[in-house]
Amino acid sequence: MTLHPLIPLWAWAVVFVPLLGLAVWQLVVALRGASRGAAGRQGVPAGPRGAWARRTALVAVLAVIGLGPSVPVTDRDTSVANVDMFFVVDRTGSMAAEDFDGTNERLVGVRHDIASLTGDIPGARYSIISFDSQASRQLPLTTDARAITSWADTFKREITLYSKGSLTDRPLDELHKALQGAAAERPSNVRLVFFLSDGEQTADGEPRSYEELAPLVDGGAVLGYGTAEGGPMKEYMPGEDPATAEYIEDPSKATIDESGVPDALSIIDEENLRTIAEQLGVPYVHRETTSPTAELVAGIDPQQVAADGRRLVTAYRPIVWPFALLAAGLLGIEAWCAGRSAARRVGVRA
Repeated sequence: MTLHPLIPLWAWAVVFVPLLGLAVWQLVVALRGASRGAAGRQGVPAGPRGAWARRTALVAVLAVIGLGPSVPVTDRDTSVANVDMFFVVDRTGSMAAEDFDGTNERLVGVRHDIASLTGDIPGARYSIISFDSQASRQLPLTTDARAITSWADTFKREITLYSKGSLTDRPLDELHKALQGAAAERPSNVRLVFFLSDGEQTADGEPRSYEELAPLVDGGAVLGYGTAEGGPMKEYMPGEDPATAEYIEDPSKATIDESGVPDALSIIDEENLRTIAEQLGVPYVHRETTSPTAELVAGIDPQQVAADGRRLVTAYRPIVWPFALLAAGLLGIEAWCAGRSAARRVGVRA
């Protein structure tokens, strides 16, 4: 048993310490008076000792109630899933390549999977980190699932003229900060990372490893989009009608025999994606259609207690009713005695 005061301790002390001191002092006076009366002294009433004993006990019981005696109760938290989900979304131009589930843009699969995964674990906290020529945290951790799905429905890919090529380690620093912050704020939560990309690496430089993030990641997946045959992609400018946009061309593939310049093709780099998955300690999954995503989180059940006890929540249940019953009994006796005393006084006057 432990104590969880129902009021601040200073307020408890201001109320109960003087009351308890007064009651004890009056009880001592009454007991001394009774002792002197028993020795033969006249004019010292012996009756109040019982009344002050009851009042002292009543004040003591109320003081104990104010201290809030409680017992710890450990249970599972079913109101909110103790899960933090991080979506790392590739917004580079290659994600508009038209080779997902036929001739759809890869972003069609990304939009579907973000919304589907959000629905697979309701009540979690969700966050989005996107990257193109730079990485940014689009949404901090929030329990508002509609904010996540709204972002997924409306986000745009990188403007073609601003592209600096693809580099898969661009979100590494942002993701690291986000995971560290979540771990510091709620260390008991399960942290899932879903990395959505085609894995294409077109910028200069060797990508850094995600291995240092593995201790902060409890699950998730690297989701790959695209095909080995590749797909063409259109240019993107804000306000431009996608139907009339030109396809990005690849001058390096032009030949003397051909009059035009062929379209550039973006090809999924599954080897790169598998490397990231291995570094994070999560599986790699090639997403080819807008199929259900429940199997990607099949091992995460937020309604069950994890083996390491991290989803167990300890609360403290006040044990007040025994003391309240005792206080009610003492008040009842006090009222009965006060009634008898009043009746005797009325009888004397009569």
